[in-house]
Amino acid sequence: MKGFVQNIENIAIKNEDFRQVLYTAKNCQLVVMSLKPKEEIGMEVHQLDQFFRVEEGMGEAVLDGIHRIISAGFCVLVPAGTNHNIINTGSTSMKLYTLYSPPNHRDGVVHHTRAEAEADDEQFDGKTTE
Repeated sequence: MKGFVQNIENIAIKNEDFRQVLYTAKNCQLVVMSLKPKEEIGMEVHQLDQFFRVEEGMGEAVLDGIHRIISAGFCVLVPAGTNHNIINTGSTSMKLYTLYSPPNHRDGVVHHTRAEAEADDEQFDGKTTE
């Protein structure tokens, strides 16, 4: 079957990896993330659009210097060119998923920790899941 049809909330909540690419299509990519207490994605800017949805936990979304409190059920849409960060300000892991449009990471990549992700300079190589 083409596409991705699964319970993303359950997958996101069970995920323990900093970043795991679940599915890569030609024009978008689905990734789950888990941020440990006080951990953050790190300030970054992409030349693509990005969507986040928080499934568990609480924290802050920072877009071009503006801080907003977020928690389970919140989404964050980051337009291309926006400086952004997601910070877990809580005492439990923040579970979320994100959509990149177009893809940003190599299909299937798993980074168990933020340090592992930062050490890997991988980029989307044009290969999709199917």
